[in-house]
Amino acid sequence: MNSPPSSPPHDPEAVRARAERVAARVAGLDGAALLEPLIRDEFAGRLALVSSFGTESAVLLALAAEVDPSVPVLFIDTGALFGETRRYRDQLIAQLGLTDVRTITPDPKELRAADADGLLFQRDPDACCHVRKVLPLERALAGFDAWISGRKRYHGATRTELPVIEADRSWIKINPLVAWPRERLTTEFERRGLPAHPLEADGFLSIGCMPCSERTAPGGDIRAGRWAGKDKTECGIHRRPAA
Repeated sequence: MNSPPSSPPHDPEAVRARAERVAARVAGLDGAALLEPLIRDEFAGRLALVSSFGTESAVLLALAAEVDPSVPVLFIDTGALFGETRRYRDQLIAQLGLTDVRTITPDPKELRAADADGLLFQRDPDACCHVRKVLPLERALAGFDAWISGRKRYHGATRTELPVIEADRSWIKINPLVAWPRERLTTEFERRGLPAHPLEADGFLSIGCMPCSERTAPGGDIRAGRWAGKDKTECGIHRRPAA
């Protein structure tokens, strides 16, 4: 499937108003029941799913594939990912029958200018995420009106009060699994026969770039291994909406 044609930037006020209308339309729905009217009708051809192909990603990808396996899936390959994540991506694409997974990468010139020695993650992790994830995703989303996220409230930190539908600058963001507890995800993995990320058995419960992902102690916070020891909980692609 080709990318939808680019559209001019959306007015944030108009985006917020539409987000409110969409939220009212899908109130009380989650999972595939929420995704179906949005993928097939409300945002037909103008919606993408953004996936890290991490430890919880398979459930959301399976639900989207159930509605439409051709829905565009954007995967940001920062150049610093585990090889296991790329192989897991390929495994899920084949198992779920996804037909439009797009691998997004940083601009080489921007990357050389910002991180010539590859150690920006140590000096300024926010700047590293910005050049490797935020900028590539913003370019990839230019032709879409909305995108689907796999965030959940039980992740804690800035995610505890996430809405199902939110306005984020020029886009509407959809969080179909926001209210799902970890136990429900585990049940869905088992019910659908979904494979686990190969690093999960080794103690990695939340997986991003290699330098910024660590093992998590048994029973620990699922995102405790991300940017451990730093005052950082998000990569930057999820901006907290204005009140």
